[in-house]
Order: sequence, then structure tokens, then C-alpha cells
Amino acid sequence: MPRGDGRDSEDFRESPDLADLDSFAGVDELGARAHDPSDDTDPDLDAPDAAYQAGGGSRGGIGGIGQLGDNLALGPVPDLVAPEDVELHELDDQGDEFAPSDPNGQQARRELLAVEAELNQRWPETKIEPSLARIAALVNLMGEPHRGYPVLHVAGTNGKGSTTRMIDALLTRMGLRVGRYTSPHLQLVTERIALDGAPISAAAYVDLYRDVAPYVNMVDNAGGQDAVPMSKFEVLTGMAFAAFADAPVEAAVIETGLGGSWDATNVVDGDVAVITPIGVDHVEYFGGSPAKAAVEKAGIIKPGSVAVIAEQDPEVQKILLERAVEVDASVARAGSEFGVLEREVAVGGQMLKLQGLGGVYDEIFLPLHGAHQAANAALALAAVEAFFGAGKDKQLVIEAVREAFAEVETPGRLERVRAAPTVLLDAAHNPHGAKALATTVAEEFAFRRLAAVVGVMAEKDARGILDALEPVVSEIVVTKNSSPRAMPLDELNDIAISIFGEDRVVAEPSLDAAIETAIGLVEQSDDPEEPLAGGGVLVTGSVVTAGEARTLFGKEPA
Repeated sequence: MPRGDGRDSEDFRESPDLADLDSFAGVDELGARAHDPSDDTDPDLDAPDAAYQAGGGSRGGIGGIGQLGDNLALGPVPDLVAPEDVELHELDDQGDEFAPSDPNGQQARRELLAVEAELNQRWPETKIEPSLARIAALVNLMGEPHRGYPVLHVAGTNGKGSTTRMIDALLTRMGLRVGRYTSPHLQLVTERIALDGAPISAAAYVDLYRDVAPYVNMVDNAGGQDAVPMSKFEVLTGMAFAAFADAPVEAAVIETGLGGSWDATNVVDGDVAVITPIGVDHVEYFGGSPAKAAVEKAGIIKPGSVAVIAEQDPEVQKILLERAVEVDASVARAGSEFGVLEREVAVGGQMLKLQGLGGVYDEIFLPLHGAHQAANAALALAAVEAFFGAGKDKQLVIEAVREAFAEVETPGRLERVRAAPTVLLDAAHNPHGAKALATTVAEEFAFRRLAAVVGVMAEKDARGILDALEPVVSEIVVTKNSSPRAMPLDELNDIAISIFGEDRVVAEPSLDAAIETAIGLVEQSDDPEEPLAGGGVLVTGSVVTAGEARTLFGKEPA
């Protein structure tokens, strides 16, 4: 039906094309054209301003161009006198001292829950559609905030989160302001976007979402009725890019969500591409072999970058090196250009001697357990050296490196949350991670009796996880976390019995009950001569399980 002004309605509302980012020019957040392209007026200059009209147009004061007094109905503004220790800008319009709301208070948390409820209507990060078109359109509309700072991009199967936090700590100690983007979170979604080593506030998260929401709507509406809207992870990625640009940061450490090539984070061109150990995970997307996963994850290695690669299976290493050659990237490999020279178990962690790209770094205390964490430390060190251009005879300040590693925190990675009996949390969620966890427990702890509390996601290899844990665990308490993706308790119980035997397995429907049962198991003894000390409880199997346990023990998101 024709419009009253003679313009055709269908032409006027022609949708932009995701493949042509320039077609978004002049489009509002509903996907409609803001003006008729045939009109010879300039929409930016001729369109009436909402604030201008609200202020009374040419007759108004505030928001218009009239006299300020035209809009005042209360007479002259009284003089405000502030106490000696209060600035005038800290007073409200009644002359009372302004008390800013708590950015992590109840109101902020309520608004955060509302935002999360809205975001959770979108595809979850466990569901992807291989395309960068939507995230590319979003960052284009936002002014490409991801181009405003250098990026260290981290991909792999295990160790990504720990390595990302180590890189963040090192860069921060070197004097840079750093943004960190990780996934998934343990307790609260704000953990995913960190500035200055700490999660952003609930209020900041809400503000970021409100800032990007109009652009997200534009992208959603541009795709057409049958197109896939932006996923939650894509929206969060856009929010992180915006947060780092607004800060502004001097470097960003970006961890991939799933894979690499088609991961939403891969719109960045990382100066340094960090590849942690690659194993089998997310078989529904990357197949059942490390080599297939490697092809996808190698996609973060960009032309002219430095690829810093952890020790890998030979087939995986070959794929990564072929990608580096293809895009003319420099390469640094664990076991060749850098690595762990010495490792000694110490109270509360381990002492390391690391070979970096610029020389040897000794007397490094790392407050984390396991050879895998030592390897992560060497990887992080080499990545930061590559970022600063370190090389032979060009070493980072060793005292700063020592201080950075000594302060590293990795919540949910063999984290002690209780003593007597010791309760440890670990987010291992695949067989590769569970094997590293079991090895560390066997080598660095001397528990008289260790009970495991395990809750696994339905799509994960529960049998592989339990097989890895069985040699170091006395009993297992299977349970179910609160996620709708959690493996049904009966199914997990049957798998556990087939591995541990019926006498060593207990099933509890809730995580808190499972932890209490496990504590009771390690505190009891059939032998009156046996000491009760030395018992331990290990809570693992899923990031969600570890995060919920962390909350039960009163730990704050970090």
C-alpha cells in the first residue's frame, strides 16, 4: 500500500544486508530506514532532535534554543552551600549529599537478573552457527571497539582460563591497564569481563548491555524472519569489546568460547595467538579427534602474528604449524623455544625455573598445583614476552615476573575452600582435564581417604572423567547441579557403579547434600586405631558444579 507522501513503504523499509556492512548506514534499531534515500535532505542535520522537542522546540529552554528562564516554574535556583568536606557536584537538587548506589548492591543485582533473563532467551554458548557475519555487523555498527587495543587471543581445550589469568597478571604487573574476557563463568556472569584484574560490577554489566542492545536489535532485524539472531555469547563478546574500549585498556586478553575460526571472538586480529593443549571436547562440533579440533582452533593464528604453542600431540602440532606457515606467522613452541626447566612442589603451590624467549627466569613461586599449571605458566610467560617483543638477550624484569606469578588466582582450579577435612574444587569437565587433576592429586597431596563429589553435563564424556578419577578416589558421590543440561542422576550413577563398584558409589540429588555426605564418608573409620585426620573431598566434573560449590562455601565471584 503506498504511503501518503508518495514513497513506497516496502522500499522505505528495505532491510540492510549482513554481508554488506555499509548497508546499515541510516538504519534504526528496528531495522528500518531512518529516511528516504531519494530525499535530498540530510537526516543528520534535518531530523528533529527528541531532546530539542521535549524542551519546547524553539520556544523552550533546556533541550531547545529559547531562554533558560522560559522552562523554570519554581523561581530562582537557591544557592547551594556544601559542607567543607563535600564538593557541590556531590549534592543532589535539594542540597543534600548524594549517596551513589552500590554498583553490586541489591538493585544492581536485580537489574542484572533481568538482563540475564533477557539474554537467556537467545541461543546459549553451547549452540553455535558457524558464521562471523553477525558479530562482524555488530562491531561495525559499534564503531569497531575491538580495534582500539592490542589483543592476545587464547584458544585450546584445557588450561585456557588459567593461562589467560596468568597473562593478565603479567601484563598488569608490567604496568599496563588490561581487559580480560573469559568463559564460562563459575558463579556470576560479570566474571567474564574483567578490568584491572577484577570482574566488572553488576551495574556496569547492565549499562554495557543497554548500550549495545539497540545495535544487537539492528543486527537481529537485518537477518530476515528465518535468520539466526545473535547468540548470547555473541552479545557478551560485543559487550566486552565495548567495555575495553571505554576503559580504555592498553591490552586485552581474549579467551575463545568454542573453537577458534568461527568463534565470535575471532573478529579480532590478535598480535599474539596462544594455543593451549588441544584434546577431545565438544565432539558435536569438532569431531572425536584432537586433530579435527586443531583445525578449528588454528583459525585464531592471523597474518603477521606470533603463535605461542603449548606442547601438543604430533598430529595437532603439524596442523598448527601449517596454519602458521600459511599466514606467515612467527612461532614459539613449548619444549623448543620455551618451557619448564625445573619444578619443585612447595607449600601452597610450586617453585619453578622457566625458560622464556628472552632467557631463564628462576625462583618463580606459583600458588597453584600441578605440572599442567607449570606448563601454563611457561606458556603465559612466552606469550607476554612475544607481546613486548622479547627475544634473545631481551628479558622481562625478572622481579616483576616473580611478583605477578606469586599473586595469580585461578578460582575453581584445585582451589581449597575448607580445611579439616580439606575440600578442593576443580572445574575439570573432560577426560583430559580429569587426568591432569588425578595426576596432581596423586603427586602433590597425601590424603588418607579422598571422596569425590561429581556432577557432569549431559553432553560430556562422563565415563572418561570417572575413569580418570577412579585410581585416586576412595568413594564417589554422584550428584546433579542446577543446570538444565546436567546429566540425569540415575544415568551418572549407573556409569559410576560400572567403574567403581556399587560399594564405593553414593547418589545424592543435590550438591549440598552430596558434599555433606562426602565429608561424612572421609570423617568416619571402621578402624578405631586409624586417625581421622587426613581426609579430603574433591568437588569436580563441571564448571557449573565447581561454581555452585564455591557459592555454597561463601566465596565471592573473582
